[in-house]
Amino acid sequence: MKAIRIHSHGEADVLQRDSLNTPKPEPGHVTVKIEAAGINFIDIYQRKGLYKVPLPYTLGLEGAGTVSQVGIGVEEFQVGDRVAYSSIPGSYAEYVHAPTDKIVKIPDGVNTKTAAAAMLQGMTAHFLVNDTYHLKAGDTCLIHAVAGGVGLLLTQMAKAKGATVIGTTSSEEKAQLAKNAGADHVILYTETDFEEGVKTIMNGKGLQVVYDSVGLTTFEKSLNVLAMRGMMVLYGQSSGPVEPFSPQTLNAKGSLYLTRPSLFHYIASREEFVKRASDVFSMIQGKKLNVHIGETFPLDAAGEAQSRLESRTTSGKILLLP
Repeated sequence: MKAIRIHSHGEADVLQRDSLNTPKPEPGHVTVKIEAAGINFIDIYQRKGLYKVPLPYTLGLEGAGTVSQVGIGVEEFQVGDRVAYSSIPGSYAEYVHAPTDKIVKIPDGVNTKTAAAAMLQGMTAHFLVNDTYHLKAGDTCLIHAVAGGVGLLLTQMAKAKGATVIGTTSSEEKAQLAKNAGADHVILYTETDFEEGVKTIMNGKGLQVVYDSVGLTTFEKSLNVLAMRGMMVLYGQSSGPVEPFSPQTLNAKGSLYLTRPSLFHYIASREEFVKRASDVFSMIQGKKLNVHIGETFPLDAAGEAQSRLESRTTSGKILLLP
């Protein structure tokens, strides 16, 4: 099979196409023929060496496709089942070797590409509003990169909770996508300082929570717009890692909470993974969640796809189609 791997860390040009043996399933595993694989910032962090992985390494942690082979002892899945997964390495390829506790069946009414696009980012949005901070009616949240893959899903889920959503993005086109998803206010950070913009919208009052996937360039000002005992949810670092700071800063700004969550810790058990994925799929089936696929690329264009995401000029989800 064809796979896109890194043999060293660096920019997008370190991605290379390799020919590997198609995996045969071990006991308790299946082989999935991948129809669509998600592109995520974690792939870029791994490529650059910010997140350590063994080399050579096939990138990609989520995807969807059809079970092509079943290993000994597997009863829940059969050849031909449509399945989706997250947290399984090796999705920049034509096939993936998948443990059955990390895959779920795709229900009727959800197409395979949408399922691939909804796994990592959909479940991330789900845990952010339900668990990391339990968003509720009357709350106001700030969502950075509001027109990105997680941002658009997070906006829809936040609105379903009855919260007010303020988003930041770079262009009028992206702002319209966010408004279509339900955002109440969108600040163009290319034209307006978002800290001042939020304070104007809130008449000087603070926010209950900030959802920040940007990191370095937004972190400090995000703390400044939180209400007393507000929560800073830092779940990414697309602009770079946050610089070290004193925990006393959180005290001085109002006994703030800070968390740095990861999806992997919110789907650690089979039960939680299935429940979270099922909730996301149910929202898609019920037309309560629109998954926006911004662009698709062939497998050989994985480097271009990553560069597009890294440029922060994309909207919605980017998929590779092997």
